[in-house]
Amino acid sequence: MTLIAILLATLAAGIGSVWLAAGLMGLGFMAGRGKDGPAPLGPQHLLSLAAGALMATAFMHLLPEAFESSAGAKELFATLLIGLVFFFLLDKAELWHHGHEHHHEHGHEQAHGHAHDDGDGDGDGDGHHHHHHQPLPSGGWAVLTGDSVHCFGDGILIASAFVADMRLGLVAALAVLAHEVPHHIGDLAVLRLSSPNRRIALVKVSLAGAVTMLGGLTGWWLVDRLHDYLPYFLVVASSSFIYVALADLIPQLQKRLSARETAAQVAWLMLGIGLVAVVSYLAHTH
Repeated sequence: MTLIAILLATLAAGIGSVWLAAGLMGLGFMAGRGKDGPAPLGPQHLLSLAAGALMATAFMHLLPEAFESSAGAKELFATLLIGLVFFFLLDKAELWHHGHEHHHEHGHEQAHGHAHDDGDGDGDGDGHHHHHHQPLPSGGWAVLTGDSVHCFGDGILIASAFVADMRLGLVAALAVLAHEVPHHIGDLAVLRLSSPNRRIALVKVSLAGAVTMLGGLTGWWLVDRLHDYLPYFLVVASSSFIYVALADLIPQLQKRLSARETAAQVAWLMLGIGLVAVVSYLAHTH
């Protein structure tokens, strides 16, 4: 039963997030502007939602579950620190591999004629989420490779949460889905630059998203045999969520905006936290 739940959740988080991202792009929600002014849902909104969901999952669910085990607090905090440093180094390695600067250095994007600027002055556009979403001359295969590895890791994290508790797994899958939507919007935007066929781009990113299920299967097999180390797996999952939220998503929200736009950011951030709390409560009640 746990394996079936893991496979369904990783399928929804991996491929479902791709199709949701494509749907949002098709409806023009990510364009930044609608016919009569700002679009009702833009990159900033999704980034805020994803950041709230990730932080809520890490601090309200994964970490408390890990610290309720018999594992020592000192060891768990050390694992959290090591995890954060690991994901920082992983980010650095990816930057070195692709030879790109970090995504918030807008001057670099403008020098390359960034095709994703939405025209509203914030320079986000569709390729806003990760630095490796810059246009690549290789048909986007570097993006797909990095995305596949990322999705595989997401699957392992979801499986770890499900093995600990079904409710925890559902919350983790929701958090992954929330942050993968803006991620896949960036992937689709890059692939559409290298190929005029939108369907081909959607198929390629969907295949990368499907790797999440493979990661879930691997995680189930691995965690099931290393059950005593489950609290440490949960802490590593937390470090991944915390790093993505604080090092990748939140910095993109730290812009000088109007009071109304700032209020909208905070509202969507709180919505992400609230959604995780509600799903957790409903699953726990059931």
